[in-house]
Amino acid sequence: MTSTPQQHQPHEPSPGPGRSPGGVRGHNPEPGPEHSPDRDPGTGHTHGHSHGHSHSHGPAAPVSAHLRKVIAAVLIPFAAAVVAGLIVLWPGGTPDHKAHERSGLGFDQQTVAGRVVKVEEVNCADVNAQPQQPTEPGQDGANQESAAGAAGGSGKKAICEKATIEVTSGKDKGRTFEEIVQPNASRKYDAGQKLKLAYAPKAPKNLQYSISDVDRALPMALLAGLFALAVVVVGRLRGVFALVALAVSFGVLTLFILPAILDGSNPLVVAVVGGSAIMLVALYMCHGLTARTSVAVLGTLISLLLIGLLGSLFIGWASLTGNTDDQTGLVHGLYPNIEIRGLLLAGVIIGSLGVLDDVTVTQTSAVWELREADPTAGRRKLYAAAMRIGRDHIASVVNTLVLAYAGASLPLLLLFSIADSGVGAVATSEIVAEEIVRTLVGSIGLVASVPVTTALAALVVSADRAPQGGAEQGGHGGRGGRGRRRRARGR
Repeated sequence: MTSTPQQHQPHEPSPGPGRSPGGVRGHNPEPGPEHSPDRDPGTGHTHGHSHGHSHSHGPAAPVSAHLRKVIAAVLIPFAAAVVAGLIVLWPGGTPDHKAHERSGLGFDQQTVAGRVVKVEEVNCADVNAQPQQPTEPGQDGANQESAAGAAGGSGKKAICEKATIEVTSGKDKGRTFEEIVQPNASRKYDAGQKLKLAYAPKAPKNLQYSISDVDRALPMALLAGLFALAVVVVGRLRGVFALVALAVSFGVLTLFILPAILDGSNPLVVAVVGGSAIMLVALYMCHGLTARTSVAVLGTLISLLLIGLLGSLFIGWASLTGNTDDQTGLVHGLYPNIEIRGLLLAGVIIGSLGVLDDVTVTQTSAVWELREADPTAGRRKLYAAAMRIGRDHIASVVNTLVLAYAGASLPLLLLFSIADSGVGAVATSEIVAEEIVRTLVGSIGLVASVPVTTALAALVVSADRAPQGGAEQGGHGGRGGRGRRRRARGR
């Protein structure tokens, strides 16, 4: 009764420590090196020296040496081109921000640290502060004055706040000044609150300092710490690598992309080179130097090229200048050589890169795991199954992008709503059309990345597995072996 199984598998080793004959069949063994894949894909048995077990969260099975050479032949020249671009476009030095006269507007002003010493309530009339009355639509200046007079004659005193501010850094450290806060002001101050103060050296002495913003260093640092802690606790070592990749991304952005643009380089070329460097470092650092990651890199690269082409076409066709806000106008005024339209296209590419990484890695992992679950599946079956996953991903990602841009532009949309402008007029105005082009071009690239990456991954895994273990031959033998075991057990 027991002779049949012994005759069928005379070459199997005796169970070693921690390994039982019944346990070997119950798991999917982790494949060994490409040159010695002693595994029968039909039976699930591992022969020779392979003792590990493969789980869904484990590393992907390594691909053959030939396929690795094919992938390297594509990616190594690309990586070399990125490195060459970094070397050629690297700015000659730190941009000289003192080369121009400070305008004193927005971010282009000198700032020092300060704090609120005390806050007291005062009568607005006593400090010559007239509370601003809300302006009603259609109300002219005379009506506004009469409304203000009526409010002043109602007998109620308007209460303002007088904040005493101390300069805590710079050459005038210790100087104090007073700031009057209107009763309808959106921002209030508390004693001990830290502030950022704007400094105007050419103004009269009593007007040289004013409140620019609130110092948010502590809450922002605490939030960043909580984020890093959550990533490390959940992601463990891979979470640590993700944080390192994030730091590298910010480094490329602040040390290369921004200085190179200020140095006069083409913003589009700088964004492509810098974005490619971020993509290579982030993907390989977070997901390992594997063929699976390389396929995701190829899918991301193809999608980025599509986004760049579509963005360039429609930004030019729609006559978008990119100069739609005060910050962009200030940058263009201070650095006239910067191509603002190229800056807009560079922003589209960099903004799409992060979501592209997510989509391409997910699709590549899906194809790899589907093949591990069903080693007999062909490329068409793998592609169809992974595309069913990708369609769900497309729906959620595109909706996320649209809502993210809408949320960022919500005050602008409210202004158009207040103005009672038609949908067509709002959508075709430059300031909104710029966001629409940014959203739709990025979304087209994301949608295209799903079939492109899925097809690449299906081709890679389908072309790789058959030469390694003889899936067709092993599959038939494995099924026969299982049948003989069932008959032996039945007898």
